[in-house]
Amino acid sequence: MEQLARPARTLKDIARLAGVSPGTVSRALAGKSVVSAETRQRIQALAAEHNFQINQMARRLRAQRTGVIGVAIPLGHERRQRLSDPFFMTLLGHLADELAARDHDLMLSRIIPDDDEWLSRITRSGMIDGVLLIGQSNQLAVIEAVAETYRPLVVWGSTMPGQHHCAVGVDNRLGGRMAGEHLLRTRRARIAFMGEIRTLELAQRHAGLCDALAEAGLPPPLQLDVALAPELMPNQIAANLASLRSEGRAIDGIVAASDMIALATTAELVGMGLSVPGDVAVTGFDDLPLADRAVPRLTTIRQDLRAGAEAMVAALFERLEGRDAPGLEMPPRLIVRDSA
Repeated sequence: MEQLARPARTLKDIARLAGVSPGTVSRALAGKSVVSAETRQRIQALAAEHNFQINQMARRLRAQRTGVIGVAIPLGHERRQRLSDPFFMTLLGHLADELAARDHDLMLSRIIPDDDEWLSRITRSGMIDGVLLIGQSNQLAVIEAVAETYRPLVVWGSTMPGQHHCAVGVDNRLGGRMAGEHLLRTRRARIAFMGEIRTLELAQRHAGLCDALAEAGLPPPLQLDVALAPELMPNQIAANLASLRSEGRAIDGIVAASDMIALATTAELVGMGLSVPGDVAVTGFDDLPLADRAVPRLTTIRQDLRAGAEAMVAALFERLEGRDAPGLEMPPRLIVRDSA
């Protein structure tokens, strides 16, 4: 093996020391399985001995890739919602794991849409290889317009007939229906929907509850607005319940638009001296880790966030390779615990 009088500084230097081509060195240091384990270990040992590292920026420039995926959370429907929301954090964690497994970094943006160009600015930035959106918010038209020409875009959300953009998510309408049918089976007949319906996903959950009640010959549920911002949620829930009590409008079941709304609603009901589920049964939507730790444990509709993240990243990388990967609508699952 040829020895160098100076430390190895380039791929060619390491290649000469190892007796292989620079391409083999590059593949070995990237951990590619096309290089035999023995050769890979020998090259990695030489690189460590000479404190040699590949210039990742140069490699990405040659490949015309940044190695970064943009993850954006548009909040057109609720500007006060936090990134610390447990739903965002749970899905974001799964996405980060999937991207890391593919040797990509993540660039996170919390977006308050003040115009219709926010998504175009992200896709044209030159800083990312593709975009994952967490939620459609009230920005469906903007997302559709960008998706007509920008292919590496995958969205967590609902799939509608004729939709251009690739969406991964649960069948929200069916999930809302399942929650309503469960309450009906437990002999609840005066049911309310706790949550706003300004976003597509939440509107579909409300519509599914309406479907269940209509099939049972019951009137539509009371729809009670609750913001997703944590500092507003408890007071709005308390005001809704106090208004129902003062008007003499008794309810015995609540379908909450999310687990966080359900947990806050349960706390308020207990604070009013009511029992859950004895006086009022409560269901959530998401099945976050908190749902199984609450007291009472939350009955909810599960959307599999881990599987959803895997599907989003898989579809994105198919699109990065020029293949037109379809979206995915996952089936919801009723998780019965103690609250209903």
